[in-house]
Order: sequence, then structure tokens, then C-alpha cells
Amino acid sequence: MVEFLKSPHARLFGGAVMISLSPVWVTLVSVSPTTSGFYRMLIGAIALVLFIVLTRRRLAFSRRAWTILMLAAVFFALDLFFWHRSIIYVGPGLATLLANFQVFIMMLAGVVLLRQTPSAVQLLAAPLALVGLAMMVGLDWQSLPAGYRLGVWFGLLTAVVYAGYVLSLRAACAESDNLLPVREVAVVSAVCAVFLGLTVLAEGGSLAIPTWTDAAWLLGYGILSHTIGWLLIASSLRQVSTTEAGLALLLQPTLSFVWDVLLFDRPMQPIEFAGAGIALVAIYLGSRVASKQV
Repeated sequence: MVEFLKSPHARLFGGAVMISLSPVWVTLVSVSPTTSGFYRMLIGAIALVLFIVLTRRRLAFSRRAWTILMLAAVFFALDLFFWHRSIIYVGPGLATLLANFQVFIMMLAGVVLLRQTPSAVQLLAAPLALVGLAMMVGLDWQSLPAGYRLGVWFGLLTAVVYAGYVLSLRAACAESDNLLPVREVAVVSAVCAVFLGLTVLAEGGSLAIPTWTDAAWLLGYGILSHTIGWLLIASSLRQVSTTEAGLALLLQPTLSFVWDVLLFDRPMQPIEFAGAGIALVAIYLGSRVASKQV
């Protein structure tokens, strides 16, 4: 285990494997999509706060940083709200792949907000991703079940708000000299848990955990995927190449598709496999420039 933690490559890809299990926990647990998001954030926040206490870090932010962190929490709450519903409607694999389309939203934000000029590779990646998506969901959109179409839209909305979360978190971390944004993510997790808990109550739902099995799935979600997986990846990013960071980004949706097929018997036609492959390549190409900014 010590040797594993010493290797940035092992941490990078080990963390990607843990994060790829996130939609699996959501599928296995029997609580509502919003409730599972609440417990991911609550358990993650508790784990991160314990880490902060043990490492004697201080939650000292400027007023600007606190404001941006609140905005990041709103984006992340929306991210889980949309993504968890997408998982229920279209399955862990496709939902996670759609969420990773955030690289194209980031690209658009760079063009509109930062006046960045996309590279030729990025310009190729965007239409390539749409081709892959069309091959996965089918060209005859109207023939798809209403729930499936809704799940696709939820997945694409996830990509939009996830990009907003990444941009907000990056802005909040701009004033920090810490290698890991543990304090920032802890604050976002805690505030996000409050938002999602209130949403559950507004929906007329319950925060009760029905069984010990559900509690185990939620602990796995909050500790393994949200906390440990994220810490492993974040701690390795400055020690690996941008190519390796891009591959780790690619590994998450790839493995989520693998878990979907192996664990939940997702039926896959050859054209869907081909479409998933094209979309994954497009995500990798679209993230190459962005990964240099990590």
C-alpha cells in the first residue's frame, strides 16, 4: 500500500477506477436519486473535514472565494440532481459518458469567456462526439422511449452544470497555494449536501436509509468514490504528463460502461460499441488542451 501511494501513476489510475464506480453505487442503492446525492456529499464532507482536522488545515477564505464556492456548490448540486436521474433512465455507462461531454462545454466557455482559440484537434473532437452519441442512442430519436430520451437530456444537462462547477472551483482555488483543494471541496460538499437535503424534503421524499446494504453502498459512494478516489487523482496531477491525465479522464467513462455491461447486463449492439468508442476518443481529444491547465 505504501508503494502504491508513492507512485503518482498508481494513484492517478487507482483514483480513476474508484471514481468510475460512482454510477454503480447510484444504481445499486434503493433510495431516490436526490437522496443518494445527499449522502454522497454528506459522507464526503465528513471524511474531508476529518482529513482537514488531522492535517491541521484552516478554512480561511476571502469573501470572493466564499462567494464562488457557494456558486460551485449550486452547480455541483445540480450536477448530481441531473446525473443521478440520467443514470436511472439510461444506465451508468451512457450517463457517465454524457457527463464527460463537459470538456466541450469547457471548450465553448474558453472561446466565449476567455477569448481562447480552439485548436484544430478540438474543433474535430466536437462533431466527432456528436457522431458517437448519435450511434449510441440511435438515429431515430422519436422512436426511443420517453424515459430514455429524458435520460439523455439529463446527461447533457449534467455536462453543462459540471463544467460550471469545474470553472467555479478553479476560480475559487486561484488564491490558494495548497497543492490539493481539499478545503474548497470540503466546503462545496457540505453546502451541496444542504442543498440536496432540502431538495429531498421539497420533493416530499425521505432521507431514511432502508437497509444496511443501502448504507454500505452509500458509504462506498461517499468514501471510496467521492473522497479517496478524488484525493488520489488530485494528488497525482502535478506529477504526471498531460497525456496520462487525459487517459485517466478517459478511463472513468470507459470503466463505467464496463461495469454497466458486466454488472447490469446492459445490451450493447456493435454500432453502440463503435459509437461509445468514437465518443471516448472525442472526449480525450477535446480534453488534451484543457488538461494542460490542471
